[in-house]
Amino acid sequence: MKRDRSRNRCFLLISSIILLASFLVAPLQAAEPLTPWDEKVKAMAEDCSREIVEQYELLLNSGQLNVAQLFDTFYVPIPKTEPQKYHTRYDELVSGIIRPILDKYLAKDPRLIYVVAVDQNGYLPTHNSRYSQPLTGDPDHDYKWNQSKRLYSNRTGLNAAKNTKPYLVQARYVKERRVVVDMAVPIMVKKRHWGAVRIGYRD
Repeated sequence: MKRDRSRNRCFLLISSIILLASFLVAPLQAAEPLTPWDEKVKAMAEDCSREIVEQYELLLNSGQLNVAQLFDTFYVPIPKTEPQKYHTRYDELVSGIIRPILDKYLAKDPRLIYVVAVDQNGYLPTHNSRYSQPLTGDPDHDYKWNQSKRLYSNRTGLNAAKNTKPYLVQARYVKERRVVVDMAVPIMVKKRHWGAVRIGYRD
């Protein structure tokens, strides 16, 4: 009985440490007033969103996609992928169309880390070219260098994907200094919320 109590105390202590560590490792804080650099990134995200919406609407108006396909959230697992990747009814078609747009904005400043478009569940049909390298079968390499077609459903990812306000800023702090900032701007297609443009950057 004493041994069981001791094990339970040990388990609770370890669980508490893990829970505390999860908050300390990646604290996300509410956005402060935007800096001039934040404003510049916000403007880039808005422009990028407009360009993507234009391309989506061209696909819809030309009949290459219909609304149900573009808003498809039935994610079909791609076999033998780790982390798991998924297909939708639009990902293959839009990848080659929006990736050049994303890459163009990523190239605008060396402080930018990524520029992506995600649906409202955090699904990313294509990443920047630098993170869309061919799969090699090496899990470590592929995890870092092939990040397309994944669901980014962590707290930061879902906050960004589901945000419908003009913008959302989420920052990761280390010793009160911002180390990574995520700027999200909604993507609205035919007056419906499709998802968001997300730009990650450093100060």
